[in-house]
Amino acid sequence: MSKTEKFAGKFEFLEHTADVYIRAHGRTMAEAYENAALAMFETMTDSDKIAQTKEETVEAEAEDQYALLYNWLETLLVKFETENMLYSKFQITDWKETSEAFQIKAKIWGEPFDPKKHPQKVAVKAVTYHRMVIIQEVDRVVLEFILDI
Repeated sequence: MSKTEKFAGKFEFLEHTADVYIRAHGRTMAEAYENAALAMFETMTDSDKIAQTKEETVEAEAEDQYALLYNWLETLLVKFETENMLYSKFQITDWKETSEAFQIKAKIWGEPFDPKKHPQKVAVKAVTYHRMVIIQEVDRVVLEFILDI
């Protein structure tokens, strides 16, 4: 099965001149967030080569849906940069929306980065708000965002 077939319905890379432009899909907002995270790590390395040997819990909170997507991806990126961890499985376990904030809690699985095992593609410097789009329909969610490389 090709990479394109494997990730069909989860995410796709869109054309962008300098950065990585991603469209993540899901039946629910939580599933779209999980696929957005997978797309970010697929940008950095071959996610098939990331063993799911270490389970961790992460949380993100923000005042709106856009900031939550940004904070979710940024939290994972910071874990990569500070703890040298790569992740390939994501499960949003708790989703709360109140008038003050959006909060998520997730389980993530991965392993430490090993240059012999994990081929480096491109380094992701940051998540951006530029051209960020969140489309929520009855049975489908689409997230679009750009990663600064």
